[in-house]
Amino acid sequence: MLARAGRQPRKPRSARAPHRPVEDDALVQSRAEAEAAIAEARKSHERLRQAVDLLPQGIVILDPEGRYVLWNKQYASIYSKTADLFKEGARLEDTLRVGVARGDYPEAAGHEEEWIAQRLKKLHEPGKRHEQTLSDGRVILIEERRTDDGGVVGLRVDITELKQREASFRLLFDGNPVPMIVCALDDERILGVNDAAVAHYGYSRAEFERLKIRSLQAFDSEAPWTIDRSSDEQAARTWKHVKADGALIDLAIYSRELTYAERPAVLLALMDITERKRAEARLAFMAQHDGLTGLPNRNLLRQQVDEMLAHMRRSSDKVALLMLGLDNFRAINDTLGHGIGDKLLRGVAKRLRSTLREDDALARLNSDEFAIVQSGLTRPEDAVILAKRLLEAIADPYLLDGHSVVIGASIGIAMAPGDGDDSEKLLKSADMALSRAKADARGTFAFFEAALDAKAQSRRKIEVELRDAIQNDVLRPYYQPLIDLTSGRITGFEALVRWPHAERGMVSPAEFIPVAEETGLINPLGGLMLRRACLDAATWPDDVRVAVNLSPLQFRSGNLLSVVTDALKHSGLPPRRLELEITETLLLEKSAQVLATLHALRALGVRISMDDFGTGYSSLSYLRSFPFDKIKIDQSFVRDLGANREAQAIIRSIVSLGKGLGVTITAEGVETEAELSCLRAEGCDEGQGFLFSKARPNAEIISLLKAQRGIDGDEEDAAMVA
Repeated sequence: MLARAGRQPRKPRSARAPHRPVEDDALVQSRAEAEAAIAEARKSHERLRQAVDLLPQGIVILDPEGRYVLWNKQYASIYSKTADLFKEGARLEDTLRVGVARGDYPEAAGHEEEWIAQRLKKLHEPGKRHEQTLSDGRVILIEERRTDDGGVVGLRVDITELKQREASFRLLFDGNPVPMIVCALDDERILGVNDAAVAHYGYSRAEFERLKIRSLQAFDSEAPWTIDRSSDEQAARTWKHVKADGALIDLAIYSRELTYAERPAVLLALMDITERKRAEARLAFMAQHDGLTGLPNRNLLRQQVDEMLAHMRRSSDKVALLMLGLDNFRAINDTLGHGIGDKLLRGVAKRLRSTLREDDALARLNSDEFAIVQSGLTRPEDAVILAKRLLEAIADPYLLDGHSVVIGASIGIAMAPGDGDDSEKLLKSADMALSRAKADARGTFAFFEAALDAKAQSRRKIEVELRDAIQNDVLRPYYQPLIDLTSGRITGFEALVRWPHAERGMVSPAEFIPVAEETGLINPLGGLMLRRACLDAATWPDDVRVAVNLSPLQFRSGNLLSVVTDALKHSGLPPRRLELEITETLLLEKSAQVLATLHALRALGVRISMDDFGTGYSSLSYLRSFPFDKIKIDQSFVRDLGANREAQAIIRSIVSLGKGLGVTITAEGVETEAELSCLRAEGCDEGQGFLFSKARPNAEIISLLKAQRGIDGDEEDAAMVA
């Protein structure tokens, strides 16, 4: 068959394009899966990069040839100066060389190749940590490990702050003057010590590091940090350690946990308080013992007595407290000096101790008083035997610096429980018994009696009430006239203190003046009477004087001159109208201060009188030591003068002496007309006593003075005051 014109002949079916094989489809699919896997891997890689970028540490991954595979932002930040070289496939060695050339690694300076070789060696021997210092001063901790394919995963940590803290710790630790020790928490082994610990304990560092903290502890079994305590409790707790030479020291230990050489540890600061403890012990001893003799003092004695009394209550035995006072000890101090006095006290203490049993208590209470306490007594006679033995022991002479010194003693005895069931009462009872022994006859002993306590209570009540009376201005001066025996006129008044008591009426001066002198109240009392007397006398006629008694204790206060000056200034009384009366007792002291005060008072214009003349020792010698204005003859020479020729002779001699010295002579205690006649006959200048008048308040004195001036009566009636 012929093909149609213009038409291509049809190809046979067998000549058409063949169909695509199945293998091509599989290839396409495989390629697509590979591309998808690569894309997923890239996503995973990106996710990994993003994940490691979040880490605070620097992370780097190297292939087996040391080429960069992956690193995070922190790694690039740490090595910021060479971060521009970080590329996939770049070699770490190359970046190191560039960094060394740039000076990024100051440790490599001067031996660059050696440093690079050492660094690469560490890279190929991973697993060990090491540190790297950068040029900006930062310190980087490097830790590297191998991967399964031979690559390296590296960790970089900036430990600059940690190193700074370590440096500060080292500075505070090594250079600290306080001994410090670092111990492991787990086994208590000593990990480190500072120089102060080495010097203080005497161990070398090597010896320390072979020890545990318990090896240093003398008695304690637990470690210092094992018990929770506050800082105050730690300071109060005392530990004892043993030094290398075996010496014991006291410590206050403070602890703090830390990490040391990558181990949990504790830092111990060891404050040596040995000297402080010794000082505290010395202070505690001094607080309870007498510094001169080393004997217990009153505080410790009280404790010892209370312990003995507690034991006594569980038995039928008695306890005796003997208070021993040395007789005339002050005279030894005054004549031989306080050095000899101190040696004598130590000698007495030694003899007393050697006389007593081991269980007996001995204490020094004050300057010249000791206390002895003996328990286990069955009868008072046992205390008598002890008292006699003590007096005999003390009585033997003492040879002190070439002086043979003899001293006696008196003893007061109180028995428990009868005389007191506690230390305070027993001491008080023994003290009262001692006062009685000294008052009755020195060199012996006396037992406490209830009457003594009643007397002491009465005295204490007087003291309290007298103090209140002085503060509230209750005391009043009463005035007894001084009469001119020639004219019969009043020349002055002696001020005598009177105490009008709300309950007891008028209290006798004989009751409260001794208490005032014993307690020191005589100074405010005397000052009060002086001021009141000056104020009253300022209202009297100008030719009438006032006489005020002074106690020796007022001179010892040191301010008597100013007290007198203030009283005169405040009252306006002329000094010539004031007489101050002193006794011979004051001049016994032979004090330069006393004489200086007397001369200063006389220089003011004040008159000075010697009171109770003839009752002291060697009265005539005192008349040479000071120019007195008046001598007052004691009433003991005036009593029954008319019938006593010896007394008349004495009065005659004193009056003659007074006329020779130009001194006024006044007789005290004139009570009868016969006594008055004798005094006039002997030429005595003045008289004072109940014959003329008792002591009267100021209101009555003013009336007497008006009478003398003829205002209320004639002069004859006023001349003699009844």
